[in-house]
Amino acid sequence: MSFEFPWMLAVAALVLVGLGLAYRLMHLRRTQVLVAAGLAESGGRRARIRRHLPPMLFLVALTLLLAAGSRPQATIKVPRISGTIILAFDVSNSMTATDVSPSRLAAAQAAATRFVRAQPDTVDIGIVAFDQGALTTHTPTTNHDQTISAIKQLHAAGGTSLGQAILASLSAIVGHTVTLPDPNSSDPPPNFGYLGSATIVLLSDGENTGGPDPVSAAGLAANAGVRIDTVGVGTVAGATISVDGYQVATALNEDLLTQIAQTTAGSYHLAADAQSLDSVYQSLDLRITAKPQFVELTGATIGLALLLLTIGGILMITWYGRVL
Repeated sequence: MSFEFPWMLAVAALVLVGLGLAYRLMHLRRTQVLVAAGLAESGGRRARIRRHLPPMLFLVALTLLLAAGSRPQATIKVPRISGTIILAFDVSNSMTATDVSPSRLAAAQAAATRFVRAQPDTVDIGIVAFDQGALTTHTPTTNHDQTISAIKQLHAAGGTSLGQAILASLSAIVGHTVTLPDPNSSDPPPNFGYLGSATIVLLSDGENTGGPDPVSAAGLAANAGVRIDTVGVGTVAGATISVDGYQVATALNEDLLTQIAQTTAGSYHLAADAQSLDSVYQSLDLRITAKPQFVELTGATIGLALLLLTIGGILMITWYGRVL
């Protein structure tokens, strides 16, 4: 704890000592007067408490008011929800399927928008839109209006590369390009440090049509402490979509999405409709951390002093029918 005007503490201490001695002398003089008049001070311990408690409360309250003039300040740890979340959207052609109304992608966008709006500004949220190229569209930020704007601009095209989606999401978290190491190399895997406050939410139908291997990419995330929660958007029964004039069947691949999540100790969620997508977002395990925050305690000190004054006044009125 620190004080902007520490000399006010000396003033408060002098006032406390001075008024305490004055009250003590006043009480001794009153006792001497009663003895000289042949009167004994009545009452036991309870009567003494009733006699001295209200003045003591006033004395302490006055001291606190003077101490508040020193502008006490402290750095305390304030709990807050924090962390980094990457919403990785599959924007391949299969996400235009309508087995989730109005479409897989549109339902994912709507639910993600509601999720972002519900988050405190201490949470950094980024967006990765992935097809076979895995394009990072929005780096993590606390400006959630920009994040929502990026979500609304997503549109479907191309194939699916879950592995590239995970690598692009990791790149957005660590701030530089992340690639899978050569499996034939003896070099250790890249070390990103521990990123336990970061979560990747992978929204896809799980149809992987291009490299790299998504489970290997998930292994990199696991090594850095990044959890991947996968959200299966679609139905196992699937649907038929039109691509370049051809009718193509598409169905949800739950096995791959489950394997990716389990690799990072994350969880797989089935989102067969927009309502279940909302439930998935509500179940995300956002981290609670304690951040040091500089706080001025002047207001709290004054509030405590006013509380003691109020209590003292109420006791005086209740016990004696007057304040002084």
